[in-house]
Amino acid sequence: MEPFLNQLFSILPAGWMRFVAWFLIILIVTFACSRTCAHVLRRALHSDENPLPASSIIVNIARGTIWLIGGSIILDTCFNVNISTVIAALGVGGIAVSLGFQDTLSNLIGGLQLTLMRVVVPGDHIRVGSDQGVVTDVGLRHTTIENASGQTVIIPNSVLSKTSLTKLPPANLVVVPFAVTSTGAPLAEDAERIAQATETAVAAVSPIISDPPVKVLFSDITEYGFRGKAILTIEDPALVAAAIDAAVRAIAPLTR
Repeated sequence: MEPFLNQLFSILPAGWMRFVAWFLIILIVTFACSRTCAHVLRRALHSDENPLPASSIIVNIARGTIWLIGGSIILDTCFNVNISTVIAALGVGGIAVSLGFQDTLSNLIGGLQLTLMRVVVPGDHIRVGSDQGVVTDVGLRHTTIENASGQTVIIPNSVLSKTSLTKLPPANLVVVPFAVTSTGAPLAEDAERIAQATETAVAAVSPIISDPPVKVLFSDITEYGFRGKAILTIEDPALVAAAIDAAVRAIAPLTR
């Protein structure tokens, strides 16, 4: 490595031009390494075999580490700044820095806890206080969720790590309860008719992605008949209310 660096220095022009050229070389290499690492990590995190959630906090920490190393090399090589001295100075002032960035550090640590312990992962449907929505990302400072109205809600990681949250069923899950009065026919036939009517009605609103398309389950017997639920999953969570309305209208004639 040293002969290569000596040869590179001999090629570069002397004086301030060598300084600028060396600075740009390290900067470009750091930038390339950061982009490559982020690309590789994103592909790995979205892999089916990956045990970690696909949150941006992991990618951002890796990129920050690479830029920290690149900046240290620039300081040492181009500005003759002793990194050991800088680290020692940071250690002395660490208490003051930690107090000044207490909220930032709290959010960072909270985000790592949420990610590594898989408390919340992108795609989870959660409710925190009065906010409810689907988690879209867990970042360095905050977690982003999208509610049923399409609005983006930003919640600090420190709040999520300290506040109880509720994990709800998937936002695109459609559940339609019903009660069938006794017609003398086997319940299996009633279930088949309800499933077919529900599938036809809901498919006109949004594609059904569950398999089987509609699952009909009976839960108990009451004076009103046999209670049950039609359960299915649609493609677009924003159309759940319309899908429930269509299913109820289709099932109603079959339950009287």
